Amino acid sequence: MKKSILEDILKELHQQAYHWSRQCCSFDEDLEKDVLQQVYLKILNGKAIYKEKSQLKTWLFSVIRFTASEWRKKDQNVFPMDMDFDTAEQEEEAKTDSHEDLIQILPERQKEILLLVFYHNLTLEKAAEVMGISIGSVRTHYDRGKKNLKDLILKKTLHENKR
Repeated sequence: MKKSILEDILKELHQQAYHWSRQCCSFDEDLEKDVLQQVYLKILNGKAIYKEKSQLKTWLFSVIRFTASEWRKKDQNVFPMDMDFDTAEQEEEAKTDSHEDLIQILPERQKEILLLVFYHNLTLEKAAEVMGISIGSVRTHYDRGKKNLKDLILKKTLHENKR
């Protein structure tokens, strides 16, 4: 694919790519920008090649997901000196301010599938392509994710009503 055509397509899909990158980076704005820039460089330098086996948006989301995963693995070995070591329960309570925060509590695959389906309007089949897993696995994580998110919302609502 010609570089000029590719640039036009990336401009057209930028808003959706930005949101997906943001979600893949757990809403860390700085990391999201770095990941998205790295994705665009990979694509424009020919390190990530569109082979027309799927829709362009699906392919782009896959590149974003795998690049974000690479960056998260790289960042796991970095610990800031002023790190606050809270318990997992305190972190969970602190994160439950909105539904967006509740989604972040879900296991990684459930979270990604729900975001792809609900926020990016992909089918379960396209979500399977983006994630590189079987459709059966996507369906399982999708159903579990919806159930877990519903439970978290109900717990949050009950907690707020007790206040």
